[in-house]
Amino acid sequence: MATAVSTQPTQPVTPEEAEAPQIILLDPAQVVRDEQNARETDTEPDEELIASVKEIGVEKTISVRPRPDGTYGAFKGWRRAQAQKIANDTAEQDGRPVRRIKAHVREDLVGRDGWTRFLSLVENKHREGMSERDILKSQELSLIDMSDVERRQATRALGVSRNAAKHAKTAQKLDDATLRRATAGGMDLEQTAQLAEVAEVEHVPGAERRLLRVLGRDHEEGNGGRGHWDQELALLKAEQADDDARTKAEEDLKKADIPLLGQPSWGQKDTSKPLAELTTGLGNPLTEDNHKNCPGHSARLDDEHQPVWHCSDPAAHGHKVRPQPKKPRTEEDEQRAEERRKVIACNRAWKAAAGPRQEFVARLVRQKTLPDAARVFAQEVVLTVPYFYSSWTDKHESETVARFLGIKEPKHADLTETAVQLPKARVVNALFAHVAAACEYDIREPKTWSNLTVRQARYLLLLEALGQDDNGSYRLSEVEDQAVARHRPDAAA
Repeated sequence: MATAVSTQPTQPVTPEEAEAPQIILLDPAQVVRDEQNARETDTEPDEELIASVKEIGVEKTISVRPRPDGTYGAFKGWRRAQAQKIANDTAEQDGRPVRRIKAHVREDLVGRDGWTRFLSLVENKHREGMSERDILKSQELSLIDMSDVERRQATRALGVSRNAAKHAKTAQKLDDATLRRATAGGMDLEQTAQLAEVAEVEHVPGAERRLLRVLGRDHEEGNGGRGHWDQELALLKAEQADDDARTKAEEDLKKADIPLLGQPSWGQKDTSKPLAELTTGLGNPLTEDNHKNCPGHSARLDDEHQPVWHCSDPAAHGHKVRPQPKKPRTEEDEQRAEERRKVIACNRAWKAAAGPRQEFVARLVRQKTLPDAARVFAQEVVLTVPYFYSSWTDKHESETVARFLGIKEPKHADLTETAVQLPKARVVNALFAHVAAACEYDIREPKTWSNLTVRQARYLLLLEALGQDDNGSYRLSEVEDQAVARHRPDAAA
């Protein structure tokens, strides 16, 4: 049976205290673990706690929510409630009193799972034994399942950023040992999440070293931005994707039982030849189809990881070399090869840079107030209708706009419906989303970096300035910075 316990206040109370529930006495058998209890490891009472409760009972009040079946869910003090139940089970035979437990009954939390988990997190976070993983999981789940007002209050109470739920979800990818090291090293939630992102590119040689270097640059340039980190991470992901593409190409050749030719070691003669340089014994061209049954059928992978078909030993298999003058490799050939390698690297970097850039645009669009520089830029484009903008509007492409606006399933978005529902205060944001989508389409080609126009450079320089104003949250990548260099205002000085 639950019994209310009341006390007379000895001093004026706050509004929160005036609305606080009275303490009641509960039979611990009526108490179960609340589903939103933040502690998910080490949930059982230890022998020391049980021994203490047997002697003096539970001194500190627990907090519970009523449940439909008449029981109470403990989101604070579950181990204490268990300890009292264990003590009661043997109380009669040990000659001890059967005790009830003091509890705050929070009827106001029924149906408010996010806030309940948050309150449980605050209670348990500073208690010994709660794991770093439980803390992260509770931060993520509680913040997701809250109203905007509650989320703002909770993030202030926890001392975390507005993106704490996202950071907590990312940080949970770390193993327990790394989580403990991050906590011991004083890393905050966002830094811990950044540490987890290293695991996404761990197969790229030197990835951790490169990321830690740019993390240092972000910290040196101040205000907590992560612009350099985002660009380097995007580039590393592109490199890993490139490595994955090569691995897949190698696996495809292996499945087809086609040998992949390696580079000959120093002093070893390379007997292989590309099929393009060979003919049959009668002088007919050799192709993949008419050569596949040759014992020497093999391949090398080009820079794009496409197979270039070879014969490993043309002379042994009766092929002829196409007659052509042999040119010695010159310094100019070496320069051309180096230039090609640079083009491939820059193309890859340009494609990778689109991710952080478009994420930043989406953040700008979703801000309550669009920066004036972005508003003016968008207005100018709409009023002057430059060719790139009119060309893009003719294509009726809406997916990028929808993505910038934060619409779910942007591929199937109905922007007509969005326009009807758009508040007046958000019209300028939507206008910038529209213009930015056209700009993104205009610079979509990987080789754009090699001949950036004035108009394209203005867009990138605008984003660079806005990123700097936003505490360095966005910075141009190396290839973007290289492309806009000749268009900077001080370039002609």
